[in-house]
Amino acid sequence: MAIKFDDKTAKEAIESGKTVVIDFWATWCGPCMKLGPVVEELAEKYGDRAVIGKLNIDEETEIVAENRIRSIPTVLFFKNGEVQARSVGLVKLADLEANLLPLLD
Repeated sequence: MAIKFDDKTAKEAIESGKTVVIDFWATWCGPCMKLGPVVEELAEKYGDRAVIGKLNIDEETEIVAENRIRSIPTVLFFKNGEVQARSVGLVKLADLEANLLPLLD
């Protein structure tokens, strides 16, 4: 199951150096709602090897501003505290996996 991130928990996860995947979304965003189950599936498959979660941009703003999120849905892939990949828009599971798999140990 995908974690529900807030600014504090997202920062802690990123700073841990682990592979972290954050889905930036909002309740009013249709494509975000369609991407939600895809992110959940990613978390089910890889949650034991990466920290995977969602961050509501209307509730949390610090991480959103720091990472210059301008469009949603946006999925960021972090490793060693740095953004390694970015996916914008409604994508398939295979597209998310293509960004995630090279970052797994």
